[in-house]
Amino acid sequence: MQASLLLELGGQQVLLLADRAMFWPGPDRLLIADLHLGKGDTLRRGGIAVPRGGTGGDLQRLTGLLARTGARELCVLGDFLHGSVEVGSWQAQWLDWRAQHAHVRVSVIAGNHDRHLHRVAVAWGIELLDQMQDGPFVLRHVPEWNQRHVIAGHVHPRVKFPGLRGRWPAFWLQPGLTVLPAFSAFTGGFEPEPRREDDYVVCLDGLVTRLPGAALLRTGLAKE
Repeated sequence: MQASLLLELGGQQVLLLADRAMFWPGPDRLLIADLHLGKGDTLRRGGIAVPRGGTGGDLQRLTGLLARTGARELCVLGDFLHGSVEVGSWQAQWLDWRAQHAHVRVSVIAGNHDRHLHRVAVAWGIELLDQMQDGPFVLRHVPEWNQRHVIAGHVHPRVKFPGLRGRWPAFWLQPGLTVLPAFSAFTGGFEPEPRREDDYVVCLDGLVTRLPGAALLRTGLAKE
């Protein structure tokens, strides 16, 4: 196991990072999915008691990833927000973070939770897009096959890992399609039905390791 894994997608080298992010060295671009800023505020307004600090923790992790990779661009593959753009202290945290990283270009592929983001995108230093096509890749929110290799988010893939309890965030590698795990630490997840042709790169508390779909099927974990 290691803190990152270098592999080739669409003829390009990319780095999968244990902190649930992908770095594409070609354009110096860091990719994450499903940041869900303000989720804690939204749940607390609905009467659900959840701990505070989620937004600050996620932004701190993002700062560390930019420093590690030297990325000049950040692309969020949808669900930048979780709820309203107007309620909660997290907006000030984002604006402060953005000011500290003014040199980084930030683009957001609009996700299903980003219905109101267009109202504040310019003021928040964000380029809002429906999708992005760059080289061999199409960057989008919802996984959907294309003639190019698609990199997406939305479904928050998680898998079981032999010898460990629970389900762990994972990059879901399919022929022609890669789905990133949710970046936010405060999300649930979806467990894909394992297939022999798929691979998973599992994020295990600061480490990543590759888990072929065939191996997952052999363990019998998929049947539990």
